[in-house]
Amino acid sequence: MKTSRINLVIGALLLALFLLLLFLFQVRQTEVAVVTTFGKATRPIVEPGLYTKWPWPVQKVTKLDKRMQTLEGKFEETLTADGRNLLVMVFAGWRIADPALFYSRFNGSIPEAERSLENILRTAKRAAVSRHPLGHFISATAGDLKFDDIEKEILSAAQNDAKSQGLEVQLARIKRVGLPESVTEKVFDRMRAERSKEVERLRAEGQEEAIKIKSAADLERDRLLADADAQATRIRGEGDAQAAKAFAVFQQNPDLAAFILKLNSLEATLKERATLILDPRTPPFDLLVNPDSSKPAIPSTK
Repeated sequence: MKTSRINLVIGALLLALFLLLLFLFQVRQTEVAVVTTFGKATRPIVEPGLYTKWPWPVQKVTKLDKRMQTLEGKFEETLTADGRNLLVMVFAGWRIADPALFYSRFNGSIPEAERSLENILRTAKRAAVSRHPLGHFISATAGDLKFDDIEKEILSAAQNDAKSQGLEVQLARIKRVGLPESVTEKVFDRMRAERSKEVERLRAEGQEEAIKIKSAADLERDRLLADADAQATRIRGEGDAQAAKAFAVFQQNPDLAAFILKLNSLEATLKERATLILDPRTPPFDLLVNPDSSKPAIPSTK
């Protein structure tokens, strides 16, 4: 009897759980959902939580991933503003913005949405590339490149077209840029010509700067030489004046002049310790010997 009651309770619980599953459903943090009534989208759900519905076939719940997804376009030729063929590949990041519109437009199919978005990106890419010359994509000068502006134009155009399909394009980037083989050599020739002009310009600027530096150095050299000559002339004049004064004094007493010259020579010779073997009569060492002790070694200044 007890076993029968337990089985009955378990059966009732299972039946209640089954009924709850028929009338309840859960939407997770990473999902959005669309409730359809007899195949027609009637209630979009964008917030996570527990919701109720009528059981199938009255209502059906389609859950969709609301996280950002990526799409990579094809690497194909596009014409630039100056009539050059350019290979460009664009990738985008997108998500479902309007679940009801997305479901009605693509019947909840992600691959169908990606095919449509690929066409949107192709159109936006061609429109943006056609407004820019080749030099904004490929150039030896970094300042000529305009990738940021071009990507913004692609993103803006793609967002406008995708919004009407329940999609939100959150980013668009140029992944790859190339040149068809037929125009590669022409572009390289143009880049080499641009580099040659730049080299010539830098060389001319360098030569001009070198001339300025050399002129400044020559001017400074001439100034220093002139200052040195003037200083030498002044010192020479002062020396000549002092020599003239000394010569006038020495003319009055030649013996005293000769004696002073010998003393200066003797002082310079014996400035450091030295051993000399010389004839004592050799000037100026003859001052060290007085042959006549009765006479003074120092001449008279009379």
